[in-house]
Amino acid sequence: MFVRNLKGVERSEFFVDWGNGTSHRLLTESDAMGFTVCHTVVRAGSESLLEYRNHLEACYCIAGEGEVEDMQGNRFPIRPGDIYVLDEHDKHYLRGGASDLVLVSVFNPPLKGTERHRLNDAGGSAY
Repeated sequence: MFVRNLKGVERSEFFVDWGNGTSHRLLTESDAMGFTVCHTVVRAGSESLLEYRNHLEACYCIAGEGEVEDMQGNRFPIRPGDIYVLDEHDKHYLRGGASDLVLVSVFNPPLKGTERHRLNDAGGSAY
Protein backbone atom coordinates (compact mmCIF):
# COMPACT_ATOMS: atom_id res chain seq x y z
CA MET A 1 0.00 0.00 0.00
CA PHE A 2 1.06 3.60 -0.53
CA VAL A 3 -0.43 7.06 -0.10
CA ARG A 4 0.22 10.01 -2.38
CA ASN A 5 -1.10 13.57 -2.38
CA LEU A 6 -1.29 16.60 -4.69
CA LYS A 7 1.41 18.57 -2.85
CA GLY A 8 3.88 15.70 -3.16
CA VAL A 9 3.16 15.24 -6.87
CA GLU A 10 3.69 18.98 -7.43
CA ARG A 11 7.33 18.51 -6.43
CA SER A 12 7.85 15.72 -8.98
CA GLU A 13 8.08 15.20 -12.74
CA PHE A 14 4.48 13.93 -12.58
CA PHE A 15 3.06 17.44 -12.20
CA VAL A 16 2.43 18.61 -15.76
CA ASP A 17 1.31 21.99 -17.03
CA TRP A 18 -0.18 20.87 -20.34
CA GLY A 19 -0.86 24.31 -21.76
CA ASN A 20 -4.51 24.93 -20.93
CA GLY A 21 -4.40 23.45 -17.48
CA THR A 22 -2.52 21.18 -15.13
CA SER A 23 -2.40 17.47 -14.41
CA HIS A 24 -1.25 15.80 -11.20
CA ARG A 25 -0.40 12.26 -12.37
CA LEU A 26 -1.22 10.54 -9.07
CA LEU A 27 -0.85 6.99 -10.36
CA THR A 28 1.38 6.15 -13.36
CA GLU A 29 2.78 3.22 -15.29
CA SER A 30 5.64 2.84 -12.80
CA ASP A 31 3.11 2.02 -10.05
CA ALA A 32 2.18 -1.20 -11.94
CA MET A 33 -1.57 -0.86 -11.31
CA GLY A 34 -2.55 -1.10 -14.99
CA PHE A 35 -4.15 2.38 -15.17
CA THR A 36 -3.40 6.04 -14.45
CA VAL A 37 -5.33 8.41 -12.18
CA CYS A 38 -4.90 12.18 -12.59
CA HIS A 39 -6.26 15.27 -10.89
CA THR A 40 -6.81 17.49 -13.94
CA VAL A 41 -7.62 21.20 -14.04
CA VAL A 42 -8.85 22.75 -17.29
CA ARG A 43 -8.42 26.51 -17.19
CA ALA A 44 -11.54 28.66 -17.46
CA GLY A 45 -12.18 29.92 -20.98
CA SER A 46 -9.63 27.60 -22.62
CA GLU A 47 -10.18 25.32 -25.63
CA SER A 48 -8.05 22.28 -26.48
CA LEU A 49 -8.32 19.88 -29.42
CA LEU A 50 -7.22 16.53 -28.00
CA GLU A 51 -6.95 12.88 -28.99
CA TYR A 52 -5.55 9.90 -27.10
CA ARG A 53 -4.48 7.42 -29.79
CA ASN A 54 -2.88 5.02 -27.32
CA HIS A 55 -5.14 5.36 -24.28
CA LEU A 56 -8.79 5.19 -23.33
CA GLU A 57 -9.85 7.91 -20.91
CA ALA A 58 -12.74 8.57 -18.52
CA CYS A 59 -13.11 11.95 -16.79
CA TYR A 60 -15.29 12.52 -13.73
CA CYS A 61 -16.06 16.16 -12.93
CA ILE A 62 -15.62 17.11 -9.27
CA ALA A 63 -15.80 20.93 -9.58
CA GLY A 64 -16.30 23.80 -11.99
CA GLU A 65 -17.84 23.68 -15.42
CA GLY A 66 -16.94 23.16 -19.04
CA GLU A 67 -17.89 21.19 -22.11
CA VAL A 68 -16.67 18.48 -24.39
CA GLU A 69 -17.46 18.44 -28.12
CA ASP A 70 -17.08 15.46 -30.47
CA MET A 71 -16.02 15.73 -34.10
CA GLN A 72 -19.65 15.57 -35.25
CA GLY A 73 -20.35 18.85 -33.43
CA ASN A 74 -22.26 17.34 -30.50
CA ARG A 75 -21.61 19.44 -27.40
CA PHE A 76 -21.98 18.09 -23.89
CA PRO A 77 -21.92 20.40 -20.87
CA ILE A 78 -19.82 19.03 -18.02
CA ARG A 79 -20.70 19.83 -14.41
CA PRO A 80 -19.91 18.22 -11.03
CA GLY A 81 -21.20 14.65 -10.97
CA ASP A 82 -20.84 14.16 -14.76
CA ILE A 83 -18.47 11.68 -16.38
CA TYR A 84 -17.41 11.67 -20.01
CA VAL A 85 -15.79 8.64 -21.57
CA LEU A 86 -13.51 8.53 -24.60
CA ASP A 87 -14.02 4.85 -25.32
CA GLU A 88 -12.94 4.89 -28.98
CA HIS A 89 -9.84 7.12 -28.81
CA ASP A 90 -12.23 9.95 -29.65
CA LYS A 91 -10.78 13.21 -30.96
CA HIS A 92 -12.57 16.01 -29.09
CA TYR A 93 -12.59 19.61 -27.98
CA LEU A 94 -12.29 20.16 -24.25
CA ARG A 95 -13.34 23.59 -23.02
CA GLY A 96 -13.16 25.25 -19.65
CA GLY A 97 -16.26 27.27 -18.77
CA ALA A 98 -16.67 30.39 -16.67
CA SER A 99 -14.69 28.66 -13.91
CA ASP A 100 -11.90 26.09 -13.98
CA LEU A 101 -13.10 22.57 -14.75
CA VAL A 102 -11.69 20.04 -12.26
CA LEU A 103 -11.65 16.37 -13.27
CA VAL A 104 -10.49 13.01 -12.00
CA SER A 105 -9.09 11.43 -15.17
CA VAL A 106 -8.44 7.71 -15.55
CA PHE A 107 -6.31 6.32 -18.41
CA ASN A 108 -5.92 2.76 -19.66
CA PRO A 109 -3.26 1.68 -20.43
CA PRO A 110 -1.42 3.86 -17.94
CA LEU A 111 0.54 6.99 -18.81
CA LYS A 112 4.26 7.12 -18.22
CA GLY A 113 3.32 10.32 -16.39
CA THR A 114 5.41 12.93 -18.16
CA GLU A 115 3.47 13.21 -21.44
CA ARG A 116 2.59 16.76 -22.48
CA HIS A 117 0.12 18.11 -25.01
CA ARG A 118 1.30 20.14 -28.00
CA LEU A 119 -1.59 22.54 -28.42
CA ASN A 120 0.03 24.52 -31.29
CA ASP A 121 -0.64 21.77 -33.85
CA ALA A 122 -3.69 22.64 -36.00
CA GLY A 123 -4.66 18.94 -36.02
CA GLY A 124 -4.80 18.82 -32.23
CA SER A 125 -2.62 17.22 -29.62
CA ALA A 126 -2.33 13.44 -29.49
CA TYR A 127 -0.39 10.84 -27.53
